[in-house]
Amino acid sequence: NRYSSVKSTFCQSCLVQRRWVCAHCCRSASLSLLRTATVTYAQSLLGAPETRLTALDNGLRIASEETGHSTCTVGLWIGCGSRYETEKNNGAGFFLEHMAFKGTKKHTQMALEQQVESMGAHLSAYTSREHTAYYMKTLAKDLPKAVELLSEVVQSNALSEADIEQQRNVVLRELEEVEGSLQDVCLDLLHATAFQGTPLGHSVLGPSQNARTLSRQDLVDFIRSHYKAPRMVLAAAGGVTHEELVGLAKQHFSGVSFEYEDDAVPVLSPCRFSGSEIRMRDDDIPLAHIAIAVEGASATSPDIVPLMVANSIIGSYDITFGGGKHLSSRLARLASEESLCHSFQAFHSSYSDTGLLGIYFVTDKHHIDDMMHWSQNAWMNLCTTVTESDVARAKNALKASLVGQLDGTTPICDDIGRHVLNYGRRIPLAEWDARIDAVTPRMVRDVCSKYIYDKCPAVSAVGPVEQLPDYNRIRSAMYWLRF
Repeated sequence: NRYSSVKSTFCQSCLVQRRWVCAHCCRSASLSLLRTATVTYAQSLLGAPETRLTALDNGLRIASEETGHSTCTVGLWIGCGSRYETEKNNGAGFFLEHMAFKGTKKHTQMALEQQVESMGAHLSAYTSREHTAYYMKTLAKDLPKAVELLSEVVQSNALSEADIEQQRNVVLRELEEVEGSLQDVCLDLLHATAFQGTPLGHSVLGPSQNARTLSRQDLVDFIRSHYKAPRMVLAAAGGVTHEELVGLAKQHFSGVSFEYEDDAVPVLSPCRFSGSEIRMRDDDIPLAHIAIAVEGASATSPDIVPLMVANSIIGSYDITFGGGKHLSSRLARLASEESLCHSFQAFHSSYSDTGLLGIYFVTDKHHIDDMMHWSQNAWMNLCTTVTESDVARAKNALKASLVGQLDGTTPICDDIGRHVLNYGRRIPLAEWDARIDAVTPRMVRDVCSKYIYDKCPAVSAVGPVEQLPDYNRIRSAMYWLRF
């Protein structure tokens, strides 16, 4: 009877022809199953679903990853953003994002919303400096309806005058809200000074003056100029089949034009980087928000992975973090022990032909000079004293970050869309993993010396920034801190 505590179907090794199994055999079988099911990290990357890619005759690309989920995310990623705008129409892409769901030629706004609500779906959009996306998360069985609605939103937007005037006020209110986000303000100012006089200096939202003056014709012209099939990717992830998605694309997107009026194909002009600074002093703000950056690598540069590892070495910090002097990042330990700042983060914004490699931090007015000094010191350490242990830790953190970002069908779909626009294909995680593993301390030192050492930085600062060092002093530190 002591063997009858766990019930099973059959156990030949214990009690022959009885329907009882001892607890020891049950545990052994469970452990055996666990050992059998265990796979290594590398095996899990190699076992990731393949991203399939197909192109239509008009140049529109279809990319999908089938994961077998009961839900899916499908969207249209377009290679246009604020970088493609002029000073006159800056903000047009963001304005169109607001107009996207205000009705089409086939559905009124109410009818469109009812269609989405009846599916239990989520319809959204975003605009960046080089990309625009319209996407929907829905049940896998509703994929055909989702693609149909997305095609209408992109190709048949009503753009009624009444809706434009209504959204004009919404955009202006959103501009006011963004001004309250000092991080967004600081990083927009960083782009404005680093890429001054070029389209990359434009804000994604555009100036308030343009929000007041953009006309329906401006929006129509923007669509005609940039919403072309070769610059579009229909991406999907989740419970989708590639063949079905290709069929839906042929049905709804075959008519998207691939020709430009008067053969006026827009060509992006190179965006030069300018070492410079911009300060918005306001002593009524409790904390200073400061960003310093040098010109970084483009999205397709072979230097991108060593720079990602370098940024991972610097890491990030927030005053709410635990750990103190036990934090792995040297700059984070100093920030905690010396109360240098409330938070900081290393970043690398990469674009098609350039980028920004920088550190953004928030501190009180008494520690600005110290935090700026140690931030630049961290950069110089990347150029001179990076060790094997630094790189090993950073590699693990970077891998975890890349995998952790893809935690659902929507981030996977976004990853697919952006990769196909940037690289012409989806770079699998196994390839990223191999490229990260190939990085050595010597590579980090050499690449960082190339981009950081003795380079003119761009600096933006908002708040009580009286104690921010003079630009020439910041610039000279990029040379002398190495010694």
